[in-house]
Amino acid sequence: MIGVGVIGYGYWGPNLARNFAEAPNARLVAVSDRRPERLALAQARYPSIRASTDPGELIRATDVDAVVIATPVSTHANLAMAALEAGKHVLVEKPLASRSEDAERLIEEAARRGLTLMVDHTFVYTGPVRKMKDLIGRGELGELLYYDSVRVNLGLFQHDVNVLWDLAVHDLAILDYLIPQRPTGVLAAGIRHVAGQPENLAYLTLFFDNNFLAHVHVNWLAPVKIRRTLVGGSQRMVVYDDLNDSEPVRVYDKGVTVNNSPEETYKMLYSYRWGDMWAPRVEPTEALRTEAEHFVECVASGMTPLTDGACGLRMVKLLEAATRSLVTGREVVEVV
Repeated sequence: MIGVGVIGYGYWGPNLARNFAEAPNARLVAVSDRRPERLALAQARYPSIRASTDPGELIRATDVDAVVIATPVSTHANLAMAALEAGKHVLVEKPLASRSEDAERLIEEAARRGLTLMVDHTFVYTGPVRKMKDLIGRGELGELLYYDSVRVNLGLFQHDVNVLWDLAVHDLAILDYLIPQRPTGVLAAGIRHVAGQPENLAYLTLFFDNNFLAHVHVNWLAPVKIRRTLVGGSQRMVVYDDLNDSEPVRVYDKGVTVNNSPEETYKMLYSYRWGDMWAPRVEPTEALRTEAEHFVECVASGMTPLTDGACGLRMVKLLEAATRSLVTGREVVEVV
């Protein structure tokens, strides 16, 4: 039985705590948060846990084998390093760190100590995203052409990171999981509508070498919540609507055929294919439950997590490149 301690019981921490409390072969033993009122809520829900305002106390506890970090991004690196140095396995809420240098140090420390380091890129563990991965892997979509996503809502405004680091990171992780190629450059444009606060609206374009293009629109200041992604292929196209519980994934047998034969030069070069639409069955399991069980399995077996530290580092590097593009006047920034 793996003892789990959760640091941070704010917005996301309660969801993580609940899933580890319910995960097989795991036991929630401690929760830490700076705010006593949040700890009171945790203790009311889980009377047997220890609660502390000092995260160091949780990290040093001998019955804590793994530390789950759900705190502001600026604190991720220091807390994760302290946990690794104490010999604990670590799961960090996205993104892994606020700087790629810190992410690299965490990866090196985990490898040196033989510990599991995993990042909470939750959408990778959702049924709809895994279904899209299956469709792409079986060649159902044909040659991949584009990824187009809208991820907007009213709030929650973050104070230490901009909307790219908060929302676009989900799409970066989904792309990293779905597409075998890595982006070579990024172009970002954004704006801040609240003085002194990070950008709350941004458009991010990712360029690939194989004529594939990805575009992500994120916004904290929208009147409605939209979570919709299109993946276009030469044979079929997929629409993933995260807010559609009954049919989150729809496959459209639609497309365009280009006729380049010389004898057709003076005719229409494009013909449109209008086929059927179907909604494949998607596993209804909660993504965080799948993720928690995967983390526990990796800790127990030494298996490399699907969203390991290397994955987390790739996301941080992309976000750093996107931020440079914002700052340098909306230029394409190379991804290294």
